[in-house]
Amino acid sequence: MLLISYDISNTKLRTQFSKFIKKHGRRLQFSVYEIKNSERILNIILLEIENNFAKRFEITDSILIVPVCEWCSKKIIRYGYAVHEEEEIVFM
Repeated sequence: MLLISYDISNTKLRTQFSKFIKKHGRRLQFSVYEIKNSERILNIILLEIENNFAKRFEITDSILIVPVCEWCSKKIIRYGYAVHEEEEIVFM
């Protein structure tokens, strides 16, 4: 799993980046996404950032990509709405 957090000052660029990241994962908070990753997905994200976004960032912009190992992801403590995000739904 990856956690991606961003702080981009330009509204147009921020919207484009958000739409791009949303294709690969789900939004946890306004500028935080969780991505169930594979090495291929991570490479796609890194290439897209390098080729299409990095040159447009301002000095105050930032993106953090935090890999979370499977063992560590099981230790994440969730409250509120997030508690139900990992539950399986059974329809009868």
